[in-house]
Order: sequence, then C-alpha cells, then structure tokens
Amino acid sequence: MPRDTTQPPSASAVVIGGGLGGMAAALRLRARGYAVRLIDRCPRLGGRAQVYDRDGFRFDAGPTLLTAPHLLEELFGLFGRRLRDHVTLVQPDPWYRFAFADGETMDYGPTLDRTLEEIARLSPGDVRGFRDLLDHSRAIHDAAFTDLSHAPFHAPAAMLRQLPDMLRLRSYRTVWQMVSGHLQDDRLRRAFSIQPLLIGGNPYQTTSLYGLITHLEHAHGIWFAMGGTGALVEALARLMAEEGVEIETGTTVERVLIEGGRAAGVEVEGGRRIAADIVVSNVDPVHLYREMLPPGTPSPLARARVRTGSLSMGVFVLHFGTRRVYEDVAHHTIVFGDSHRRMLDDVFRKGVLGADPSVYLHRPTATDPSLAPPGCDGFYALCPVPNLGAGHDWSVEGPRLRDRIVSMLERRLLPLLSRNICAEFAKTPEDFAEDYLSVQGAGFSLSPVFRQSAFFRFHNRGEGVPGLFLVGAGTHPGAGVPGVISSAKVLDRLVPAPAQAA
Repeated sequence: MPRDTTQPPSASAVVIGGGLGGMAAALRLRARGYAVRLIDRCPRLGGRAQVYDRDGFRFDAGPTLLTAPHLLEELFGLFGRRLRDHVTLVQPDPWYRFAFADGETMDYGPTLDRTLEEIARLSPGDVRGFRDLLDHSRAIHDAAFTDLSHAPFHAPAAMLRQLPDMLRLRSYRTVWQMVSGHLQDDRLRRAFSIQPLLIGGNPYQTTSLYGLITHLEHAHGIWFAMGGTGALVEALARLMAEEGVEIETGTTVERVLIEGGRAAGVEVEGGRRIAADIVVSNVDPVHLYREMLPPGTPSPLARARVRTGSLSMGVFVLHFGTRRVYEDVAHHTIVFGDSHRRMLDDVFRKGVLGADPSVYLHRPTATDPSLAPPGCDGFYALCPVPNLGAGHDWSVEGPRLRDRIVSMLERRLLPLLSRNICAEFAKTPEDFAEDYLSVQGAGFSLSPVFRQSAFFRFHNRGEGVPGLFLVGAGTHPGAGVPGVISSAKVLDRLVPAPAQAA
C-alpha cells in the first residue's frame, strides 16, 4: 500500500551521499512524510554506481548485477509505482561463467538443472554436495536475511538473541570452510565461494553468514538492468524528483552540525549550513566518525571501531572497449589465476600485488549491445588489490597491473585484445579515496568478517549522536546492492514519525 505524501511535511531530513543506500533512505523518508534533501559530492547520483561515457561506450563504474530485485520493487511500491514500468530487468544466460586455470570452464545458472548438469560434467560426485550446500545456504538466508537484514542491531540483546542460530549454523566458519564441507572438487570450491569477493571479503576469512548469497541467487535470480546499472540509478533519481526529494550533486558535505547534543543539519564546502531535524549518512562510517563530527562526540564503541576496524581490500577496475565483438564471451566471467588462494593471501594479508591476478570480467554488451558502438564490445575487468594502507604507488603499479590483465585476458579469453582495445581507462584505490571519501581507498568499507558483522558492524543509529542515522556498505547488514538497500529499510524501525522529530 503506497504511503501518503500529500500532507505538508512537518519535519526535514538531509541525506549525505547519493549511493543506492542513500537514495533508498531518501525515498523511505519521503514516503514517511519528511521533507528530504539529498546531497552528493559526485556529478551524478549512484555513489559507486557512477556511469562513464567514452567514445560512444557507456561503462558502469560499480555494481554490474542485481539480486533480490524485490527490494527495489518495494521502493517504487512506496509510491504506488511498479519497477518494471521504469527499468527493464533481464537475466543473463548464463549468470556467470567460471574460467579455471586448467582451461576448463563452467556455466552457472540461470536454472538449477543447468547448474547441476555443469557440476555433473566436472565432478559427478559433487551433485549431491551442491544440493546440500543450497539447503544450508537457505537455512542461513532464513535466519540471517529474511528477518534480520532490515532489523536494527544497535543493542547487545539483539545479538544475543541470534547467537543460538549463529552457533547452530556454524557461522564462525569461513565461506571457504562451509563450501569445502559440501564440495570436493577444488574448482567448484573456488567457484561457489567467490561471492564474498563481490562485497569486499576474502572467502578464506569471511564469515559463512554470507553463504546465504547462493540461496539468494537461486531464489530470486541474477539480473541486469538494460542500459546498465546507471539506468536503474536514473530511474531512482526520477522517482525521487517526482516525489519531491530535493537533489544537490557536485557538493561535498564537510561536517554534521550538532546542536543541543543532537544532529541538527550539515555544513557543506564553503561554509553553507543546511538545517534538518534528522541527518542520514551514506558516507564511509570511518570517515564520518573520524572527520565529520566534533572530537569526542561519537560513542566509545564507535571510536574503537574507527581505530581498530579492518577495512576491505581495494579494487583495480580497467574499463575498455574493443573494436570487434567477442561473441563467445559471457556477460559475467570469473577468470581464475593459477594461484588463486596465494593471490588472495597476498592481497588481504600481505598487501602485495602478485603477478597472477584473478579477474572478474564484465561484458554487458553480451546482453545490451546498445552500450557500445556497432561492431564493438564494452568491458570492465575488476581485480582485487590491497587498499592504500599497503602503500603502493598507483601511478606506477596501475599501468603494470593493466598490462598483466590485458596479457592474461588476451591469452585466455580475448584473442588479439592488445590490437583491438580502445577507450580504456582505469580506476584505482586512489580514485575511491578521492571520489567517494573511502578511507584507505577500500572498495567496500569494513571487511565482512564475523567480528564486523551485525552488532559488531557500524550501527544504523548514530553512536553517541541522537538524530543521526547511517546506511551503506559499512553499516548493518553490509555491502552489496541488497545489503545497502536493506540498510535503508532498517531506518523504518529507527527514525521517528515526522511529527515526533520536528
């Protein structure tokens, strides 16, 4: 049932940051009856989901696939709209292709039967194990996502209530340990423990709570927005504008204003002040608590997380076009290097850039050829790398890594790439730090280890600052499109009605 936004707003809210979490928060607050102003430092909304237009190619900068589209449908439904009237979602076939170092490949999705056929071709003895893995993933999903992804976790009692389920599901195990308990073939183990890397986690360290992603994929599918993720961002931006959300881009919020011990608005670059009854932050929580609040304002627990929190890895993203079409390359391909585990250990533990990268290759033109000029293909190749804490000089390391990636892709997937590549540019952790104020250029804020999940992650209610609320990758429930959109849904249980906030 759509909510009534026809009454004059009795309270105001300012949202800092126009990523998917910030846009979802703005829409939910507007549906509650707040007057909402959203401010973002980037030239376009979307946060990490920026769009780059180069030489007739359109490149998505960030998320390239969607799971749990019902969360997006909810946002449009708040205003009596339907998602399908604004964005066309399709399922790539296959969902993913895994390219292993031994030259073998495996297609995943779009149906369970197709996936089981592929597993049987590679390792017949693992068919039953994969079914058992799906059952376990469903159990995690039912316990940790269905009811808890949009539930507040700022009180210790909330965590204590979930401990029995967490212990029963052995969430102290890593994703790799969980998957290895069901599958024997090392290639399949790599394939079905890959999801944490898409939210900033090392499969060998990330809590198996994130094993729920496998069920999420099979229950709701993996989707692509025609026109790219940027088309979804544009649809959400139009929805906000049509429903009265004020939008200001190209403006950096420098600090949260505190009056009478509570958040009272924001100050933007140049000293302009904007008053508000509540403030919602969609910026990196470490940056928020370290740089945007008066010293001593955050709670001791928040300050401790800022000091000791473990940040996610960075990402190196090479965007490029080709002056030919690679018809046999899938929409999403995971290209494993010869030493995948050693590469992850180098990135996450040692802060080293290895010579044998594993790469996620995105070819959106496999599904939507309009994203490139006729006779061309568009790609991005994403490689996990250490964040800026490792001290690498990306003006030196960026070109070196670019050459390794191009050479590997040319050898294994894209013949004659070096002769056909065009419209190329790269984004490094330095760009993440500059563009998104991501501390240390981390791609996903806090890493998704057990000690930084649920209650142990940054809370959605400002810690030590009444009237301040947080959404986005660094907050509960975590990174990824479903996570950040769910973080905004948490606010429905935390933010008071406008009449109470005014």
